[in-house]
Amino acid sequence: MTTPDPPEPERVARAALTRLIEPGDAAIGRAIQRLGVVGLVQGFYHGASPSRLGLGADRITAYQERLRKFNPATDLERIAKLGGKFIIPGDTEWPSQLDDLGDSRPVGLWIRGRPRTRLPSLRLLALRSVAIVGSRACTAYGRHIAGQLGSELAERGWVVVSGAAYGVDTAAHQGALAVNGMTIAVLASGVDICYPRGNESLIERIGDAGLLVSELALGMNPTRFRFVLRNRVIAALTRGTVVVEAAPRSGALSTARRAMDLNRHTMGVPGQVTSELSAGVHALIRSGAATLVTNGAEVGELIGSIGNDLAPERVGPILPRDALVPSVARVLEAVPASADGAPVQRLAQYAALSPQETVHHLHELSSLGFVERHGAHWRLVRRK
Repeated sequence: MTTPDPPEPERVARAALTRLIEPGDAAIGRAIQRLGVVGLVQGFYHGASPSRLGLGADRITAYQERLRKFNPATDLERIAKLGGKFIIPGDTEWPSQLDDLGDSRPVGLWIRGRPRTRLPSLRLLALRSVAIVGSRACTAYGRHIAGQLGSELAERGWVVVSGAAYGVDTAAHQGALAVNGMTIAVLASGVDICYPRGNESLIERIGDAGLLVSELALGMNPTRFRFVLRNRVIAALTRGTVVVEAAPRSGALSTARRAMDLNRHTMGVPGQVTSELSAGVHALIRSGAATLVTNGAEVGELIGSIGNDLAPERVGPILPRDALVPSVARVLEAVPASADGAPVQRLAQYAALSPQETVHHLHELSSLGFVERHGAHWRLVRRK
């Protein structure tokens, strides 16, 4: 049995940072640009000067103390045993669109997926992915719409991305799983932590059928701010974000705002105008920041390939009178609904036609079953 090669220094250093720092730390991102990630972590180990690292002395001291309490190489071994991996910028599986986050892009991503099989490439999955987000305390309408969107998009080959929270997130994941589609949960904890606890079975299902993704090292628990920071990854990773239900102060709106900042498509599903849970979505649509969508086909048309993901045009029922030429239709419109009907002269006047033309069209309409003669008058045929 051959011994696996040890992880390269940059991967180890980035793994260490995922346990040291909070996600999206732009100061750390700038320090990496100046010193390289290995040089930065070595600076923490050795207590380099604040002027060299560009960080406060207290912060450097805190990082130095915390580095003594764990071994990042052990984290890399643990994720491998769980059937996952830790990917970093430069890997073939790294989604390059995350680089749009600039200095606050993730230093790396922990991924856990299908056990005993080769993990699918996150980069390839993200190329055709869409985020569905919304309120945790959603209504029955919100759950229904989110589940429907998840299943419709998955059936069209889209990867459904959400955060595995209660409410809209749960419904979106379940919708995709119901049709054996691919779904990704971006977590605000380590990929070995199932949170919220009530969604443990769902998160395990996503891990079996899709992917669990996080910026945080194994064993790290979620916090309020980590949920907000997680949203920027959801927005950057996907082609567009759909908000199903969101109150004016909903955290889901932060994902929509991030998507707008990153020039991603932002979409909103309308709800009842009296519903507070739809007020935030309606404000997005009204301001022009989001495009109104009502189903998966409309979402796919907006974010998909030009000409390949067109939604079917919605039309009302085609009635027999729709096939009438304009002059015949005008005569039909002139015939009153009363039982007595009207004489030809009056119908000709209303239809702006000659009496001869009007009589010709009335006989045509009679043969089609629209009108009937009643003495010297013409009237509409009564439908039984």
